Amino acid sequence: MPKKKKAKKKNIWRKLWKIIWVGILGFLALSIVISFAYKFINPPFTILMIQRTFEQTFSSERDVRLKKDWVSIDEISPNMIKAVIASEDNLFNKHNGFDTKAIERAIEHNKKGKKIRGASTISQQTAKNVFLWNGRNWVRKGLETYYTIVIEAFWSKERIMEVYLNVIEFGDGIYGVEAASQTFFNKSAKNLTKRESALLASVLPSPLKRNAGKPTKWLNQRANRVMYLMNKHGRIRLKD
Repeated sequence: MPKKKKAKKKNIWRKLWKIIWVGILGFLALSIVISFAYKFINPPFTILMIQRTFEQTFSSERDVRLKKDWVSIDEISPNMIKAVIASEDNLFNKHNGFDTKAIERAIEHNKKGKKIRGASTISQQTAKNVFLWNGRNWVRKGLETYYTIVIEAFWSKERIMEVYLNVIEFGDGIYGVEAASQTFFNKSAKNLTKRESALLASVLPSPLKRNAGKPTKWLNQRANRVMYLMNKHGRIRLKD
């Protein structure tokens, strides 16, 4: 190959790598700025909210609905905080974003079983819900890991829990514990009982298939299990 062609090809690759690195650095800078801002500013919407709205718009069987009402963690019943920890993330107040033992158990289970078992912590679910789209692939999982590390570095456990309980999906078009509490129990989230909190926690991670306001026999049994685990936890204090 002539020297001029080699030099031209080398120059193209150099420019391409420069564009890639600029893109990566730009993404890192922007993601860190937004993540730090969300330590103080409540996320106005999530990608999942947009995705669900589009699905509802083009579905003949679903009405377009988006219910969300942000409340501070002081306006959420301690029962609800305890319920999601008991149901979703037993070691939430102790880990740094990842439950390694749960991940190991999930890997072993998935090797043997047909039904895939997840091991996402509340921190990972918060990262996914706030910054990413719904789905299962290695790219999204890698970004979820990255954002989990970032929010664990910038946010307190209390802030992670507050954001989680305000963006998590509890039903079709229903986001956050306040909207869920008003929809299913006609009351504010701060007044949720232990039973109601256990029912709400029990619809996760399949809120489109389960209804906390009209629990099936299976859902009631799961709520009973969550209540049992809540009693074992005792008082929960989120560390700063």
